[in-house]
Amino acid sequence: MKIRDLRSLPSDALMAKLSELKLDAAIENRKIAATGVASKKVKIREIKRTIAQVLTLLNERGVKV
Repeated sequence: MKIRDLRSLPSDALMAKLSELKLDAAIENRKIAATGVASKKVKIREIKRTIAQVLTLLNERGVKV
């Protein structure tokens, strides 16, 4: 997701997006643990990057996570 799209979301929606992304990251990590091979490294990188962006935006807004 683009940063400008994330900036337009309210804090409640960012919190929901954060929990969704963390769930996606956990699922991808389980797939890696089960098979021993990362299916799509780019997807994992994108998830981590988006989590970091959401956390940064929430910090800027002063929202406790």
